[in-house]
Amino acid sequence: MTSPVIGPLRTAGSFRQHVEDAVAAAIVSGEFAPGTMLTAPTLAARFDVSATPVREALLNLEKRGFVEIARNKGFRVTQVSEHDLTEIVQIRQWLEAPPMRLLAGALTVPDLSRLRAEAEAIVISAAASDLPTYLAADTTFHLHLLSLTGNDRLVTLVGDLRQQTRLVGLATMLGSPELAESSAEHLTLLDLLEGGDGAAAEELMRRHLGHVTGWWSGRAEQ
Repeated sequence: MTSPVIGPLRTAGSFRQHVEDAVAAAIVSGEFAPGTMLTAPTLAARFDVSATPVREALLNLEKRGFVEIARNKGFRVTQVSEHDLTEIVQIRQWLEAPPMRLLAGALTVPDLSRLRAEAEAIVISAAASDLPTYLAADTTFHLHLLSLTGNDRLVTLVGDLRQQTRLVGLATMLGSPELAESSAEHLTLLDLLEGGDGAAAEELMRRHLGHVTGWWSGRAEQ
């Protein structure tokens, strides 16, 4: 099967950044499973670039905790246990769901307009099976929404937790009704916030984050 993430780069800009984003997306989505060995020469051939930006990208991913250096072998994709993932999701639900009550009915028209554009980007990239763009758009939306609470530490904490999250079933969800539904939840959330329904917005956010250990981990949800 053709990789949805890893392939020749056709976009102008920093090769290192493109490689880093694509490899991170492949790791988060489960395309590169825990324990997978990655090497700069092999990835460079798949991206059709020189090994230098790939090596730089892998070193950055090592700093971010996505891979670890395996001496004389390359880089090994790190493991996030099911227990760890469950705890990460629980903490994210505690941190991200309650602020929806604070934001309900309090978002300005410009804020809502920008958030809707970001939510649409999530829906569009999901429909296009563009995992790197989907994951970047999803991160942008969630952190932007939390930033409107005015609590910078909250944004930093959630950003760190997102980097520890793995969505091992996401790569197999491309084109699925579940991915379309979870993407559309961002727009539904904004409708609830605009309407001032904080309780419903909080519950939707809690359920949405639960997809990490449900659909996005390859498990059915009720």
